[in-house]
Amino acid sequence: MTDLSNSSNRRRILTPRRTVLLASAAALGAAVAVAGPGGYLPTSLPPWTAPAQAADTATPHPAGFADLVAKVKPAVISVRVKLDAAANPDLSSDENRVIPFAPGSPMEKFFQQFGSQNLPPGMRPHHEIITGEGSGFFISPDGYAVTNNHVVDHAKSVKVTTDDGTVYTAKVVGTDTKADLALIKVDGKKDFPYVKFADHPPRVGDWVVAVGNPFGLGGTVTAGIVSARGRDIGASPYDDYLQIDAPINRGNSGGPAFNMNGNVVGVNTAIYTPSGGSVGIGFDIPAKTAKLVVAQLKAKGYVAHGWIGVEVQAVTPSIADSLGMKKPEGALVDQPQAGSPAANAGIKAGDVITAVNGTPVKDARDLARTAGMMTPNTAIKLDILRKGEAKTVALKLGRMPNERQAVARSRLAAPTRHVPHLGLTVAPARDVAGAGDKGVAVIGIDPDGPAAQQGIITGDVILDVGGKPVANAGDMRKAMADAKAHDRHDVLLRVKTADATLFVAVPLGKA
Repeated sequence: MTDLSNSSNRRRILTPRRTVLLASAAALGAAVAVAGPGGYLPTSLPPWTAPAQAADTATPHPAGFADLVAKVKPAVISVRVKLDAAANPDLSSDENRVIPFAPGSPMEKFFQQFGSQNLPPGMRPHHEIITGEGSGFFISPDGYAVTNNHVVDHAKSVKVTTDDGTVYTAKVVGTDTKADLALIKVDGKKDFPYVKFADHPPRVGDWVVAVGNPFGLGGTVTAGIVSARGRDIGASPYDDYLQIDAPINRGNSGGPAFNMNGNVVGVNTAIYTPSGGSVGIGFDIPAKTAKLVVAQLKAKGYVAHGWIGVEVQAVTPSIADSLGMKKPEGALVDQPQAGSPAANAGIKAGDVITAVNGTPVKDARDLARTAGMMTPNTAIKLDILRKGEAKTVALKLGRMPNERQAVARSRLAAPTRHVPHLGLTVAPARDVAGAGDKGVAVIGIDPDGPAAQQGIITGDVILDVGGKPVANAGDMRKAMADAKAHDRHDVLLRVKTADATLFVAVPLGKA
């Protein structure tokens, strides 16, 4: 079964459990057999010449990576943690650290740790000790190091092993669950070897070298290329992963991926695997994100994410047409959240946020990521499009209430409905129990009609059509006629469902 899991390696030392990757030290040979063949570069490669680049981008590929590895490997550490399963019941579950995704999503089992537990519950130790292994790297000579949050999450103790075999005790300075990053500190020395984050993102096709602690085999080096950028794997609204094909496995979590200049371009975080071992699809937190998060962790011990306070959705081509936009760009506001900075600044449902501080917003996810990576109380300017008119709104970012993530729904396909023959029967919402006092409620639907085929169900409430509030079927017909008179191919509806309010662009069919 295909699995998308994180690349940390945790095992229980009091229970003889077997996992898809590593059961125990005794099973290490079998694990190596799974991960061994394929995915490694030959010792020599055909020469080639790369184009001129900025300081932190690709340089001509050398005959080997030995000089680079000798430079950076001393800064990479193995991270070992101890956890008490009794104190953290979630860790006793075979499904621990599963991040929820939409039902049926191929990412649904992302971050799943291990397979089934061999012992029945009644035979498990009352104070079961779990050990976890991951990777990390020093970013300063005084012992600050970066790893993944999921590597040190719930840790009772943290120890790191340097490249020369020395073991140190480390403390957790701070973590950020959303970015899955942690900052740890080793005291006692001021001359640890360290590496720096790259100042420029890599290009697709650039070489990368990963160093880490897969399956507890510290100091392991693999190489590959950047396969893609901007990957959204559904872990959080701030996903912007690099995809690399350098082989990484369980235990590589938190380790660095280097460019050819020896600077960190990404933090190894997750792998996609149908077999339990590396198949050349790994995901890295970009250096730009890591630098921002680490700076806050070092200064405050936590990360406060900026909050605009809007529910947004993607601008599809149909929605763009209905709004008279030339391109499907920006984030369409379903509704501002009560008491949020957006609501206080006058942002309204139907506004399209097109830029933040002059930087274009590509889509809803881009808006969530941009705001979330800023700190609260930051003054920003939003460029918006309201009923075809461009405006600029100033506001000050709030702090995310209860660490709530900004909603950035990216619907796979916005429902569309043929007009005027929708296959719907509607009534004023105020006449339908539980529908509220605004809009028209759907009280009947043709199961073979266009609306039913697009997911509209009885009980949905249509609040406005073409930006105009509707209270009955006559209002709907008039609003649709007005849209056709303005040569619109689509009309925009605002619909309240059982759990959300969203916009839907509907093609205007022939009467």
